[in-house]
Amino acid sequence: MSQSNFKFQAPTGMKDILPEEQTYFDEIANVAKKYAQFYNFLKIDTPILEDYQLFVKGTGEITDIVEKQMYVLKTKGDEYLALRPEFTPGFVRAYFENGMVAWPHPVKLYSFGPVFRYEKPQAGRYRQFHQLNFESFGSQRPIVDIEIIWVLYNILKDLKISDLAVQVNSIGDSQCRPYYKKVLIRYLKSQERNLCQTCKKRLKINPLRILDCKEERCQQVISKAPQILDHLCEECKEHFKKVLEHLDDLDIPYILNPYLVRGLDYYTKTVFEIISQTGPEGRQNALAGGGRYDDLLKLIGKKDIPACGAAMGIERVINLMKEKGIKAPETPAPQVFIAQLGDKAKTQTLKLLEGLRKSNILTEAQLSKDSLTNQLKIANKLNVKFAVIIGEEEVLNKSVIIRDMQTGTQTSASFEKAIEKLKQKIKGQKKN
Repeated sequence: MSQSNFKFQAPTGMKDILPEEQTYFDEIANVAKKYAQFYNFLKIDTPILEDYQLFVKGTGEITDIVEKQMYVLKTKGDEYLALRPEFTPGFVRAYFENGMVAWPHPVKLYSFGPVFRYEKPQAGRYRQFHQLNFESFGSQRPIVDIEIIWVLYNILKDLKISDLAVQVNSIGDSQCRPYYKKVLIRYLKSQERNLCQTCKKRLKINPLRILDCKEERCQQVISKAPQILDHLCEECKEHFKKVLEHLDDLDIPYILNPYLVRGLDYYTKTVFEIISQTGPEGRQNALAGGGRYDDLLKLIGKKDIPACGAAMGIERVINLMKEKGIKAPETPAPQVFIAQLGDKAKTQTLKLLEGLRKSNILTEAQLSKDSLTNQLKIANKLNVKFAVIIGEEEVLNKSVIIRDMQTGTQTSASFEKAIEKLKQKIKGQKKN
């Protein structure tokens, strides 16, 4: 069937992750796992579907995610579920539901998986995309904010992205933010005619979100807006001061951005984004972001437990790696190729493959091929060091032929001793 006659396509904004891109996903997942284990973050997988109200309550009823971007479905049992648009509310739900309140604190969790947002697909933005999340429950100390930043920052450095900086701000808490909102609203009302239509609506329901607007006309208004850093209470001011001191002590380059608010309602105090400063065409790329959310657990679970977390956008990181010419590690090439002739030889090949796997000898075999000549051509293309040949005679004799693919010399070995013989030959070649 020709491609033009095939009627099914992946849903708009969603795509297949093909084998050549899987190497990037695997590399990021492996690096993340290494850091998570070292810094004692425990792996958790939450359901892709959650109660719709969890995100309304947790993420915020008047955020773009809840208002415009969630995939919501009604089940046959009249439940309203949502494909998760982010991880954090699901983490909080799992924390309470599974009794993690009784665990030693802080409880540190991480996850890697798909999230879903219904927005206009464009370069680097998908409706199904992937995030790496790190969350820490149970401590209000500024060093916890820094630990989250530090882990994600070093993961990105380990992926060879070297031009990183942290944009950072404090958005205060329930003590000081209400007064700042009044000051901000007073200023924004005086500039209302210069705001975009979306921000005119935000002015009435969520004025802080105006600071997150990327429209040029709004950016001009924002640049002269009152800064929240001038209105922090003593507790928030001291917390933020400690965060900046830790960043200095760790030599993490940072940019103080007094208008960074992030797009979610639950943040308090520290908010941050880790950016690549020299993306293609000079643009900055936000690769990860998050902050402290000390009120969210009280909102969802009725317990006053501080928390902090952040997410990394996997597709964004992969796109940047490709644009910068950073290649994911290639799959190691096989050292051995097994060529076989006949059904009995194929069965023997499977047995041999399993033995070689247990011995950590990378091996290739083409069980669907019948011609020995064609199989050995494939072995040449793969540039393997040794070929193992199992023909009808070798099956009867319970033996194999081992061919050195560089010299063409061949030796026989019993089936039982074939793996040991290959180990010796591979070891001998490494010495040479």
